[in-house]
Amino acid sequence: MIVIVAGVAGSGKTTIGTQLAEQLGWRFADADSFHSAANVAKMRNGIPLTDKDRAPWLRAIAAWMDAVDAAGQSGVVTCSALRRAYREELLARHPAARMVFLEVTRDQLVRRLVNRPGHFFPEELLDSQLRALEAPAPDERVLTVQEDDDVPHTVAEIIARLGLGDGVA
Repeated sequence: MIVIVAGVAGSGKTTIGTQLAEQLGWRFADADSFHSAANVAKMRNGIPLTDKDRAPWLRAIAAWMDAVDAAGQSGVVTCSALRRAYREELLARHPAARMVFLEVTRDQLVRRLVNRPGHFFPEELLDSQLRALEAPAPDERVLTVQEDDDVPHTVAEIIARLGLGDGVA
């Protein structure tokens, strides 16, 4: 099984995803590492990414998922998955994959972005992500979880709601 931890910048994807993978003993990949140098430069300079910019990034994440599946392993990967089409693209080829979308208040997002120095995604781009966001709909294969700064609680909730209490799927 692969769990995709999704949400806008600052929602806690990396923190939650890392802890989830560690607790389950699964592989982990951070979607930030799949961005091209050109995408990182755009974001660092306060320029929002377009769908065209994101397309190769999404393909790279899907390729990582393919490799994990082919190896018969389980993994956790992060991805903003802002649009329904992105979520569908990642889930379509992976019927056993599950997506967890982290919901966080705007105030929490701003606080988190301001307090992560050195990251290429500046707080000024948050509004562009919020404008691009298409919240997961009830008919999507997406579990929505409130992320409230209590990482152990959030990870435990994800594990319970996905039925992964024994760490295997």
